[in-house]
Amino acid sequence: MKKMYFKIACVAMSAAVFMLTAVPQVVSAKGTKQEKQLQKARDKQFKERKKEFSKDGWKITGSAKTIDVALLEYYQKLNANENNYEIVGEVSACHSINVCKQAAFNNAVTEYANSAGSYIKGRITSDANLDQTSGKGEFDNFYAAYERLVQIEVKGVLQPSFALVKEKSDGNKEYKVFYIIDESSASKARIRAMEAAAKETQLAQEHANKISEFVREGFSEQ
Repeated sequence: MKKMYFKIACVAMSAAVFMLTAVPQVVSAKGTKQEKQLQKARDKQFKERKKEFSKDGWKITGSAKTIDVALLEYYQKLNANENNYEIVGEVSACHSINVCKQAAFNNAVTEYANSAGSYIKGRITSDANLDQTSGKGEFDNFYAAYERLVQIEVKGVLQPSFALVKEKSDGNKEYKVFYIIDESSASKARIRAMEAAAKETQLAQEHANKISEFVREGFSEQ
């Protein structure tokens, strides 16, 4: 009888060991499959963008790197942190690289600020707890101040990765710069802008507290 109990115990232990070792292997296999799929998607994205640049006649500027190297390094930085996302500053017509560069930067900053402002306005107007009927002018002033101050604050957050230029038949240039934004840093910039805008426009404190919650939410420029 003791031998039988011993055999049963051994079988039970073997089964337990198998389950403990098998489950991590299954999870690891799923993780490996997902990583392969993600890498495959990234490779496809790289190839498509490279093809697009070549087809449209874009050339890299301000660097001795090839477009391949610049694009690979860009995606490496972009994907290194899940809080990173891209924003592209574009200019359709400019005369010199310096003018193009500054205009592209300004356009990227403006685009980001407009999107951040639209996001906050959408969150505020959809929140039933915020009564805007008695202070519409107050909110309008806040929106304008917030977007203006976001432009100022976000300038230190944009990280330029590489720039492309294309010569036009009229002698002008098309220009675009690819920036990487870290959301944690961008969030701090938006909070500073919100606090300054609330103070500047004398926004009611109860409104400012609620809007602060919206600003702290994750926001990705689309």
